[in-house]
Amino acid sequence: MSHTVTIKTEVRDATAVRAACQRLRLPVPVNGTHQLYNRHATGLGVQLPDWRYPAVCQLKSGEVRYDNYNGHWGAQRHLDAFLQGYAVEKAMIEARRQGYACSEQQLQDGSIKLTVNVGGAA
Repeated sequence: MSHTVTIKTEVRDATAVRAACQRLRLPVPVNGTHQLYNRHATGLGVQLPDWRYPAVCQLKSGEVRYDNYNGHWGAQRHLDAFLQGYAVEKAMIEARRQGYACSEQQLQDGSIKLTVNVGGAA
C-alpha cells in the first residue's frame, strides 16, 4: 500500500541537521550565537552556499532564523534544499530507529520520494 505524506518541517534534531549538511556538502554546522545583520540568533548555525549570514536552527522551538534580505543576501532555494534534506534525513533516522528499511529517489521536479519498507512489504 502506498501513502503520500506532506511534512511541515520543524528543525529539532542536531543529528539530522548535521546529516543534511553532509548530504548537501555544506560546512559542519556550528552551535553558538550567530550574527544576522542587525540581530543575533543562538542555535545551530548552517552556512548555506553564497549566503551572507547563516541560517540558525533553534532546536527547542523548531524554528530556523535567517536574514537573506529577500534573496539579496542568499537564494531561497538553498534554504529550501536544506529543509528538504533535513526532512529526508530525519524521516530516515526515525524509520531506521524502528527497524524499517528506507530508500530514496530524486524526482525530476527536485522532490525526493522516500520509501519506507514496513514489515517486509515494499
